[in-house]
Amino acid sequence: MSAFSGVVSAFSGGFVEKTKLLIQLAIHDYVVSHGILRTETISPSKTKLLIQLAIHDYVVSHGILRTETISPSVSSMSEKSKLQRRIQKSMAEILLSAFLGVLFEKLASTTLKNFVLYKGIDAEIKRWQRSLNQIQDVLTDASQKEITNQSVKRWLNDLQHLAYDIDDVLDDLAYQAMDREFNHESSKPITRKVRNIIPSCCTNFSRNSKLHEKLDIISAKLQDLLEEKATLGLSVKGESRSKNINRRLQTSMVHASSVVGRQAEKEALVQRLLGDEPCDQNFSIVPIVGMGGVGKTTLARLLYDEKQVKDHFELKAWVCVSDEFDSFGISKVIFQSVSGLNKEFADLNLLQVALRDHLREKRFLLVLDDIWSESYEDWETLVGPFYACATGSKIIMTTRKEQLIKKLGCNHLNPLQSLPHDDAMSLVALHALGVNNFDLHLSLKPYAEGIVKKCDGLPLALIALGRLLRTKKDEEEYWKNVLSSEIWRLQDGGVIVPALRLSYHDLSGILKQLFAYCSLFPKDFLFDKEELVLLWMAEGFLHPSTLSDSNKEQLGHEYFDELMSRSFFQHAPNNKSLFVMHDLINDLATSIADEFYVKLDNLEEKNISKEMLEKYRHMSFVREEYVTYKKFEPFKRAKSLRTLLATSVGVVESWQSFYLSNKVLADLLLELPLLRVLCLSNFVISEVPESIGTLRHLTYLNLSRTAITHLPKNVSNLYKLQTLIVSSCHCLDMLPKSFLKLKNLRHLDIRDTPLLNWMPIGLGELKGLQTLSKIVLGVWTKCKMQNATHAREANFSQKRLSELEVVWSCVVDGSRNKVLEKEVLNELKPCTDYLKQLKIRSYGGLDFPIWVGDPSFLRLKHVEICGCKKCTSLPPLGQLPSLKKLLIKGLEMVKVVGMELLGTGLACPSLKTLIFVDMPGWEKWSINSGVVFPCLQKLKIEDCPKLVEVALESLPSLASVEIIGCNNFVVRRVVEVSPSVTKLKIECISGLNDVVWRGVIEYLVAIEELSIFHCNEIRYLWESEEFASKVLVKLRNLEVFACDNLVSLGERVEEADSCRRSLLTSLRVLNVSQCNNMECCRCPDNVETLGVFSCTSITSISLPIGAHKLKSLDIINCKKLLEREWGGQNMTANRNNMPMLEYVSIECWSNLKSITELNYLVHLTELRISRCESMESFPDNELPNLTLLKDLEITNCPSMDASFPRGFWPPKLRHLKVGKLKKPVLEWGPQNLPTSLVELYLCCEDGVGSCNQFRHLLPSSLTSLEIIEFEKLESFSMGLQHLTLLQHLSFYDCPNLMDLPEVLFPSLLSLTISGCPNLNERCSKSGSYWPLISHIPCISIYP
Repeated sequence: MSAFSGVVSAFSGGFVEKTKLLIQLAIHDYVVSHGILRTETISPSKTKLLIQLAIHDYVVSHGILRTETISPSVSSMSEKSKLQRRIQKSMAEILLSAFLGVLFEKLASTTLKNFVLYKGIDAEIKRWQRSLNQIQDVLTDASQKEITNQSVKRWLNDLQHLAYDIDDVLDDLAYQAMDREFNHESSKPITRKVRNIIPSCCTNFSRNSKLHEKLDIISAKLQDLLEEKATLGLSVKGESRSKNINRRLQTSMVHASSVVGRQAEKEALVQRLLGDEPCDQNFSIVPIVGMGGVGKTTLARLLYDEKQVKDHFELKAWVCVSDEFDSFGISKVIFQSVSGLNKEFADLNLLQVALRDHLREKRFLLVLDDIWSESYEDWETLVGPFYACATGSKIIMTTRKEQLIKKLGCNHLNPLQSLPHDDAMSLVALHALGVNNFDLHLSLKPYAEGIVKKCDGLPLALIALGRLLRTKKDEEEYWKNVLSSEIWRLQDGGVIVPALRLSYHDLSGILKQLFAYCSLFPKDFLFDKEELVLLWMAEGFLHPSTLSDSNKEQLGHEYFDELMSRSFFQHAPNNKSLFVMHDLINDLATSIADEFYVKLDNLEEKNISKEMLEKYRHMSFVREEYVTYKKFEPFKRAKSLRTLLATSVGVVESWQSFYLSNKVLADLLLELPLLRVLCLSNFVISEVPESIGTLRHLTYLNLSRTAITHLPKNVSNLYKLQTLIVSSCHCLDMLPKSFLKLKNLRHLDIRDTPLLNWMPIGLGELKGLQTLSKIVLGVWTKCKMQNATHAREANFSQKRLSELEVVWSCVVDGSRNKVLEKEVLNELKPCTDYLKQLKIRSYGGLDFPIWVGDPSFLRLKHVEICGCKKCTSLPPLGQLPSLKKLLIKGLEMVKVVGMELLGTGLACPSLKTLIFVDMPGWEKWSINSGVVFPCLQKLKIEDCPKLVEVALESLPSLASVEIIGCNNFVVRRVVEVSPSVTKLKIECISGLNDVVWRGVIEYLVAIEELSIFHCNEIRYLWESEEFASKVLVKLRNLEVFACDNLVSLGERVEEADSCRRSLLTSLRVLNVSQCNNMECCRCPDNVETLGVFSCTSITSISLPIGAHKLKSLDIINCKKLLEREWGGQNMTANRNNMPMLEYVSIECWSNLKSITELNYLVHLTELRISRCESMESFPDNELPNLTLLKDLEITNCPSMDASFPRGFWPPKLRHLKVGKLKKPVLEWGPQNLPTSLVELYLCCEDGVGSCNQFRHLLPSSLTSLEIIEFEKLESFSMGLQHLTLLQHLSFYDCPNLMDLPEVLFPSLLSLTISGCPNLNERCSKSGSYWPLISHIPCISIYP
């Protein structure tokens, strides 16, 4: 059965969104058969009787329960199931008829009564009904025969296409009817104005009209299908077995208790993990190799969760790598796992430096799951930080490919094999029968043995089949049918396991359709259950069997759970709230998607013709950093496309940016008038075109995490819209003024939209609204929330609010009524079952309603109370059992925080983050009841200057403390009761002098990261390094910023360098910034990253000599440094002990005259020298010896020797920024830049007027070119044809630039123009360049 044959068999549920029209259909049949409504009308008094008679006649004539009734006493399960199947079968027939009848009924309704010529369509529609009824009768037979008969499969596909066409006609007419209803034109004659809102296909009913042509085409196709039905020999057959969507099959694939076998493999690998293997580095590889579905990941999980392994390794991390070996992304996940921090990094170097700091001397276990890359270079890039870990660290790698493993020296591989026969039998028994063997089911054992043989012991296939058979424990015939099914004889070339395909064929029609929809997902795509259900609903797949559609979402969740229980979905490895499909399951979905679903990224692989594109209805594409219009050009022909879905591979990080060509939005959307689903989330889109309002069929619109500022007004005309998602649109400040016409809206997600401070009119009148993520309410006229009655009418207690944000006006004057505001807030109590996040802002009451802090909010995890300036006390938020994060800000009248916050019972049992900000009146924090924050990990207190009394007994779990703008007593007391603090940041602490600080530092024995900002009374951080080494035994990262009176880190300097080697041995990162009284900075030996920034009085920076570990050095804006020369020889005593420096940045070093002996810096990968005005000498002749150097910047050094540059460059240079040197660009001559160079930045040149003057400096290998401050440059358009690889072009501060290189436009992915006034107008949307550049995904034009 094709992916969609089940859809056709479920016309009852696939295409009738308004099942209530059954009544209309019944009335239509009745009045036509009885001659009513030909010329007369019916009075309201007769309406009820007419409806009763009509329904009675209709259900009897269609065999619907005929005259029987359902007795409440029916208790037999068999009787109930028989009756249920009988009803479902009858309902299917009704809804099929209703689906076809809706078209006629809408055209003949009173709203469209002037469409009198549609009487000629009546016979046409009835013929459709009869034809489809005949077709439906044979669908069961077709679904069985299509497995081996391609002609039957094509017949079903043609039928599905026809069903789509009928649905499009129906939806279009339904939209027009709604449009007339909203415009109140139903009772007026057809005027010119009315005709303007009625499609042309509906204003002329001659045989030549477009509508008749469409109907004729559909009728002809139906007739062809009927004739072909007979030719194919399809006959009427009953259902062989029933389906029960409520069946629940437990999945336990990730639990050790459900893993059969693998004990020997596990024990062997555990020994490898715990043992010390001979290895020339600190870590070794433990590979797990095998085919897909054999259980590599399961075995890795067993190892990862093994207690011995957990106890042995200090740090652990798990990363799913998959197809794309993204070193940055992998490193980021590892860093987050080992540090617990979600920190952003500008580049890979900074990330890996930070990662290395956390891995330093720690025994580390890493699992790299599902590696596909065979590149040794990728591996080298990734593992740099791992060399710092302790000996005995291990890396488990699971992969289907052996090439990379062998390159790493693992030559004796033992691929993981399929399960032995006995284990495979046990696995089938476990999942099918719930026992470990077939001893009590001997009659089934032969069939199980046959299944095990055909599955070849593959665990994934065995589990899927076991679950398929679970409800057939005692049905021997069913097991026999599974074993003898013809599906086993199909060949898939080893790509799709036949057993998985068999599991698919056992799904009901609707589940097949829902699963086929998931073929749009790429491998390793992480999806949310709720979001997928909303997509299914938007596509029209979810239709409950009742006449009400209020539980579509519930039905979708049941379908999801059924697919989950059959192993079609799995929990994502690192995030149990998300889901993923196994690679083989994904392959299965792709194989059955046929000609309806397509992944844009697979077009070339599938070799799809342009003609085939016209048939596709659903399309997805994977987000890339730059998505071009060219990628979508083929889909201009896909006029029938219903779905345009942006997806991604793996986790989308907050720092990632994705750019989409403006032309895609402006042009392509106009070509796709039948779109139901449009998802463009996570793209840097600043404007939504007005054309989106013409997508009249749109039911799902997702623009979350984009840069939009507003939605077009005509979005409010999308009458069919069910789901609107604009969450995390941080620039969004305006929605359409009115949502009154969005009668079908069920889900509105406006989470994390800080600039959106008012709500559309009519939101409270949307009766079908099921979920709201946020409500912004202001007590002002625009929002009509002026009294408790208005608040009560909003009926929030009945809505599925997951997030509630209540915002009042920030104006504090006599118009505020504190009593009224409390009454309003009291009436806004949301449903306790769904609320996860609560924010209350600028509330004017003196205290809070009792529901704020009510422990019945079991799911509430995040609470923010801000700007409530009149409140004198806090609500009992400590009673919330699931509260994890609490922010209290701007409560100016609160003086004491005490037991009232805790309430009764166990206080704050789950709280992990507690933040107090801007509490100017707060004086006392007193909670004397033992441990009250048992799980608290992060505490922040900011701008609470009067807080002088902190009475807390213990904060045992506290790891991170941030105290800003407070008295020194707060710092002292918090660190005294927090023995586990590893991260401390203090800023603007009054009274924190040397004496007080040394009292604080004694409690920092566990501290790893220490930041001190704007503490101007501190002169020395410690008495001596020897003293600091005894206290700060774990300090790894020290940052000091803007401490104006700091003289040096230590008050007493050790006399001999030999003493320093044992001091501060744990310190790895030292950054000192804007300490203007500091004269000397002495770098401890073990520091790996040193940064000294804008210390205007510093004269000396002492770097370690000898066996130091410094790898990253920044010296920025230290203008009084006395040294006049810097180079490799400064950091080494002999050539046998080379410096380890990898990164060097020197800027604004006024006295620096020369750089020397770069040859010593053999590990250097990045070198930046800028704004050193006195520098005269640079050893560019040594650059060719720096074989690892990839990034080089030399700019704003106007005194540099006029011989530079002279053509000497690092052989692997990739990024070069150069300019404002003594030698002007016009005199540079040929430079012999290496072919590895891909990014070039030329800056600060005032003698060049045309690009022809320096085109010889632009190698053909460039992919990125940036021109900065070329003041006289006028033309950049000629002689650039050789830059065929250029993708990124930027101009900054070129005030005379008049033109751009049109020859380069087609290949560009980004274009940036800033400070080029002559180009601003030409590159605007009305300018002459716009037609040439609108296809570029990222266009940034600045004044």
